[in-house]
This record gives sequence, structure tokens and C-alpha cells, in this order.
Amino acid sequence: MPTVQDIEFSDSAARIARAPDELPEVRDEKMVLNMGPSHPATHGVLRIVLELDGEVITKADPDVGYLHRGDEKIAENMTYTQFIPYTDRLDYLAPLANNVAYALAVEKLLGIHDKLPPRCQYIRVMCAELARISAHLLGLGAFAMDMGAVTVFLLTFTEREKIYDLAEALCGARFTTSYTRVGGVMRDIPTTWLDQCAAFCDGFIPALDEVEVLLTRNRIWVDRARDLAVISRQDALDYGLSGPNLRGSGVEWDLRKNQPYLCYKELEFDVPVGETGDCYDRYLVRMEEMRQSVRILRQCIKKIPGGAENKTGEPVCVDNGKVLLPRKEKVMTKMEELIHQFMLVTEGMNCPPGEVYFGHENPKGELGFYIHSKGGGVPYRLKIRAPSFVNLSIIPKIFPGCLISDTVAVLGSLDFVMGECDR
Repeated sequence: MPTVQDIEFSDSAARIARAPDELPEVRDEKMVLNMGPSHPATHGVLRIVLELDGEVITKADPDVGYLHRGDEKIAENMTYTQFIPYTDRLDYLAPLANNVAYALAVEKLLGIHDKLPPRCQYIRVMCAELARISAHLLGLGAFAMDMGAVTVFLLTFTEREKIYDLAEALCGARFTTSYTRVGGVMRDIPTTWLDQCAAFCDGFIPALDEVEVLLTRNRIWVDRARDLAVISRQDALDYGLSGPNLRGSGVEWDLRKNQPYLCYKELEFDVPVGETGDCYDRYLVRMEEMRQSVRILRQCIKKIPGGAENKTGEPVCVDNGKVLLPRKEKVMTKMEELIHQFMLVTEGMNCPPGEVYFGHENPKGELGFYIHSKGGGVPYRLKIRAPSFVNLSIIPKIFPGCLISDTVAVLGSLDFVMGECDR
């Protein structure tokens, strides 16, 4: 039987067999790892170039641009109304809210944003809050599933389907709604829609309570999210964060409260904020925001002018012939209305020259539209402030020091969507 001295060692085995003082100097080498762009936890085509020291991240560079959508340039070649369906594809988890944000920007340019009928304002607020719940549900479900909690994902998607049913009843589409119009909405709400919305609110809170039972005090969830990727209050401000990522760091800033628009000033709701700014705080803020959205929806159901059936005939669009198409029965019987419709469809509404910016409190943060008009029916320049794009800028700051396994938790807590990043 051969002895140890008779065995021929390979290079690596020989190094191990040597005495410690005979080992060569160990040189620390860092490794570069590509996470994405095809990775389920990046929630879209996001590539992050990670520099690793063992399991620890020392540097992280987000790389966007794989969708190359060109929405801003498309807007410069379309009338203001024709661009509405493209806003659905920005944060495609909250198309109803995107429509409202864009329409308010164009209406500010036209000078009619403060002349919207009250019923229209309440309908838009309800659309925006339903979109907030829907977007937060998907963000929460994906966040939990990335961390191994598949049951939460199934619960959140069940509730989102109910919101899609409401959207379908409202405008005929479930996903890409294109419901809002410049100057109003596509049509009034169906007579049973408010009852359906109230029934959703009643069933949603118990479902949200069930999610909280599964996560909020779950030892695994807390240990993996608490004190991870802390964003200080100052860093959140310096990097221009908005939405739950900003409020999770203790900054009480919500455009619905600080710069109220539509009928938000008539509604009561709280703005939840975090204390530490870690992944756990960002999760708690979104959970409470969904509860506050339900609170807003219930107030709108009670206060909306005209009620469910609108027997008083409350308008849902401004009375402005330069913005809205004439009524169809007049188009079919009068030459003036026919010509008016033809001009609006082919050339667009005649907007005055000027520059405006409007910021809307979207689920991901401040969705802003900057419009530069030189007159006519097509914008000279349209710039979109996408909250997900801005929020991703914090990645190089918070990733160093995290482990590879922490990346899915950090990305889930930031809750971004690449549709608006690559606008």
C-alpha cells in the first residue's frame, strides 16, 4: 500500500501539503458579476454590474437602456391626444395614474387644469388610488416571492385581478386603459361601478391583514429586510428620490398633500413615513399607503357629485370646444361640428406657446411631464421625469457592503419598473 510520500501531488494539493510558512502570499482578487438584464429579480431588463470581494459587493453600476422605447421623441410627432395610449406603457402597472398625470400637464398648458368639473376630479382620484394599490400589490408580491414567500405573491395577484375587473368595467380594457382625456375622462362611470369599488375595499383590507400576518413579524422576513440598504434622509434628498423610497427615509413629502391637485385637498388621509430608511421601512410605508388609498376611495364613493347614477347630470369633461370633440349626434347632422371634429383629429387641439411642468404622485414616486410648446397641436419638446429612473440612481450608494443574496431584497424594496426608465 503506497504511503503519502509515494503519491504525486498536483499543484493545488502540493500547496495544501506545505507548511503554512512555505505558502505563497495570497493575493485578493475581485470578481465582476453581471446581474441581468435577464434576471427574474431585476423586474425587467435592468443590468447591474457588481464588483465582488468574495460574497460582499464593493461596487454596483446600474445599466439601463435595453428597452430603448423613445417615448419622448414619439410625443414630438403626435398630437397631445394621440400620445395618451403611450403613457399607459410607462409604469405599465399603473396606467390609470399615468393617464391622469399626462392629462393634467396638458391641461395646465391650456390653462384649464383648475376648471375640471368636480365629478371628473373625483373619478380621476379614484383611478389614481386604484392604480396605487395595484402597483403596490405587484411590487409587494414580487418582493416577497424573490425572498421565498410565494404565498404572498398569490394573495396580491388575486386582489389585483379584482382591480382589473374594475378597470374593465370602467373603460373596457384591463391593462392599457387610456381612460383619461385632456379635459376630462373617456366616459362617465357605470351605474354599478361605485358599489363594485366599495365591495373591493371591504374585501381588500382583510386580504391585506393576511399578508401582514405572513410578513410583518415573520422572523425570516424581518432579519433579511431590517437594517439592509439604509438610505439616510439626506441621501434620499440628495439623490432626488420620491414616493415611498423618499418617505421610507423619514421625509414627509407627498404631492397630494404638499402641492394638492384635483380634489385631494377635500379628502382626509395620512402620509406614512419611515424612521430608519431600510428595506423594512420601505415595505411598511407601502403597506400603509394601500390602507390610506382605501380610505380615500371610500371618501370619494360618498362624496362624488351626482352619486352612482348621476341623476343630476354632473359633467365629466370641461365645456371647451377647443379641447373636446363635439357630440356625435351634432357631428352627424351639422357641417360645422363635422369640420370641427376633423380639425381636432387631424391637427390636434391648438395649445398656446409656453413651457409647463406638472408633477403627479404616482405609485413609484413623482411622475412629471415637462412640455415645451411653440403653439399648435403637437408639442415641440416633451420630457418625462420617470420616478423609477431617478430612484435607481441610489444603487451605487447603497449596494456596497451588501451580500450577493441581499441584492434581490434591495431591488424589491426599491420597487421600480423598467418601462418608464427606458422612456
